[in-house]
Amino acid sequence: MTQRYDVVVVGGGHNGLVAAAYLARAGRSVLVLERLDRVGGAAISAPPFPGVGARLSRYSYLVSLLPSAIVADLGLRISLRSRAVSSYTPTPRSGAPGGLLVEREPGPATAASFRALTGSDAEFASWSRWYGELAAMAKAVAPTMLSPLPSRDALRSLVVEAAGEPLWRQVFERPIGEAIEETFADDLVRGVVATDALIGTHTSLRSESLLANRCFLYHLIGDGTGEWRVPVGGMGAVSGELARVAREAGATLVTGAEVTAVDADGDSAQVRYVAGDEEVTVAAGHVLAGVAPAVLDRLRGRTSEPPAGAQLKINVLLRKLPRLRSGVDPRVAFAGTFHLDESYVELEDAYRASAAGEVPDPLPGEMYCHTLTDESIVDSGLHTLTLFGLHLPAPLFAADNARLRDTLVDRYVAALNRHLEDPIEDCVATDVDGRPCVEARTPLDLEEELAMPGGHIFHGDLAWPYRTDGTGDWGVATDVPNLLLCGSGATRGGGVSGIAGHNAAMALLT
Repeated sequence: MTQRYDVVVVGGGHNGLVAAAYLARAGRSVLVLERLDRVGGAAISAPPFPGVGARLSRYSYLVSLLPSAIVADLGLRISLRSRAVSSYTPTPRSGAPGGLLVEREPGPATAASFRALTGSDAEFASWSRWYGELAAMAKAVAPTMLSPLPSRDALRSLVVEAAGEPLWRQVFERPIGEAIEETFADDLVRGVVATDALIGTHTSLRSESLLANRCFLYHLIGDGTGEWRVPVGGMGAVSGELARVAREAGATLVTGAEVTAVDADGDSAQVRYVAGDEEVTVAAGHVLAGVAPAVLDRLRGRTSEPPAGAQLKINVLLRKLPRLRSGVDPRVAFAGTFHLDESYVELEDAYRASAAGEVPDPLPGEMYCHTLTDESIVDSGLHTLTLFGLHLPAPLFAADNARLRDTLVDRYVAALNRHLEDPIEDCVATDVDGRPCVEARTPLDLEEELAMPGGHIFHGDLAWPYRTDGTGDWGVATDVPNLLLCGSGATRGGGVSGIAGHNAAMALLT
């Protein structure tokens, strides 16, 4: 006899676990099927270096969008810590090493750093004004993320009332590059602002598609503050808690279960999966897809064009932090986001080169040190360094993924060393076999390891957080009423947020 559940969740990533927890707590019978031998998807911690005491956030690495309401609703026992610094950007000026420091809450030190960089207080004044308006926007928009989708007009009214009509136009109607150029004069300052529009997104800041705007919006509104916080214990601590509350609520989590087909007709559904040598079919009233839309299409026997990711992630374990030529304390420089070759012009040049099929030179990237905020993930004395490289689309790696991956690691090392007194190679820890503790992941690696089409970390282009045709009330609809999206490919998905999982559950419960 075919076993039946009220809901089958395909994919045990953090969004699938959120959906399962809400639904099981509401009394629904829930089965979660995960292809890998552990749940968590990209939000996991892992010990990648043999014989070394370190559990790194191997794929995703910071939390911004996770609403405190979900944490409270589910009783998650997690700690998200603020970083002491927002960012540091090394740059030589007048032939001498220097850099731009932005505190988490900009104050006198930030003002002095802007003044030293630009020679006046005008740029910092513009920064303070514009980010004040963006903060007001974030406070207004964030609560809508856990409610039925507002109309565009309703969202516009909220933003205009909170932050003014000009900001609405800048963020929602015109390319974000125009807003950055008209607000800031310094190329480096413009670049620091622009990176939030490009993380995981391959586009020009001046594109009329406004894809960069959507990325910028999601990076600025997290939990009403936009602050990117460090999960104590790494990303695995977040997913572990989600798995705990889902199981305790009564959900069944099955790992090593590869789904091979999904059939839904609006009234009933079947999901087929393989576990070991056994092929299993389960029936369901509803199916929630935590996988990418392109994967769901394949499971339904359909074809679609997969998205393409555009990033390189490098994880490094250090035995000491390197000193910087600028003289700034490395515990300050690496505590927040350390920008590398990310001026506005460099970012646009990198996009144009990569869009033409060429590897950018220089390579824009940014890094941070998790252990300056949370030491629990490593043995005493060790530090992590995580680098996220931009504008490196999947097609660049198609000819020889491993070769280009190694080449890019070497080039990023050389780029970082330009700003260091201590070459980073002298600071890298080694594993039990004497190998440097460095690993890198390209979009093609993510596709292979996580079944993430094209290695796209958002499962596809981010969507505006308002209602459009086909999104449904909660932004999780497909063409079949009892088959819903609950992963990053849903409207208001993307990032480690749990929002799509929450909204899929609410679509069934309300």
